[in-house]
Amino acid sequence: MRAFSQVDVFTTEFPYGNPVAVVHDADNLTTKQMAAFARWTNLSETTFLLSPSHPAADYRLRIFTISRELPFAGHPTLGSARAWLAAGHIPQRTGEVVQECGAGLVTVRRDGARLWFAAPPLLRGGPVASADLRALAAALRIESEAVVAAQWADNGPGWVAVLLASADAVLAVEPDYARFGDFTAVGVVGPHPAGSDAAFEVRAFIDEGSRFEEDPVTGSLNAAIAQWLIPAGLAPAQYVAAQGTVLGRQGRVHLSQHGGQIWVGGDTVLGITGHLEV
Repeated sequence: MRAFSQVDVFTTEFPYGNPVAVVHDADNLTTKQMAAFARWTNLSETTFLLSPSHPAADYRLRIFTISRELPFAGHPTLGSARAWLAAGHIPQRTGEVVQECGAGLVTVRRDGARLWFAAPPLLRGGPVASADLRALAAALRIESEAVVAAQWADNGPGWVAVLLASADAVLAVEPDYARFGDFTAVGVVGPHPAGSDAAFEVRAFIDEGSRFEEDPVTGSLNAAIAQWLIPAGLAPAQYVAAQGTVLGRQGRVHLSQHGGQIWVGGDTVLGITGHLEV
């Protein structure tokens, strides 16, 4: 028997965020066992807490979707840190937790009840080629002229991000998954009117192996979008993004730039605790 947690991330109210399943004390589990359990949970991500191999890390994390292992993902990082802290662990440094994962070391800082992770460097950035942009527009079933800008924003899952003129335009997107082709992770973002409780609306469409799905609230995508929009002057140095609206969620992702580093913050709710036998 080992401890198990399910944490709702990027929300203050359960169950209106994005859930992650967290398996504690997973050192003796094989990759095959981890992958099988992740398929069984059928959540967007399931994580496994292990002893760190790097001296600066507080724990090591492995992150699985139902079809593959990821080097990094945002909401699993915050949810796993919350589960690790709630289990009574004490980090090496006051106010910070250092996570070791496939993308390297990721710092998670605590600001009251809210947790923030430092956005990892992009694996791929830069503009989207015109042919790819036309293919993206067709897959999203929008006119090419509706795309204000587009950028590769890959920090692990393969994100490419598309900026539309408004949040309403983002909410109206009805993608044609059959036309996504080689795109495995597509994000769409657009600004809300001034005075709204969120500056931007975000949606995320990702290949889960056997099918495409819309992700409720996505830390890695929001991190990458902020790494694009803030330096480009398309977003302020601090803002809040809404996500999950069309799925009946109330996701809120906090983005902030300090000293050139993008931080991604979110509230977390420990929704389920218990034990499992794997």
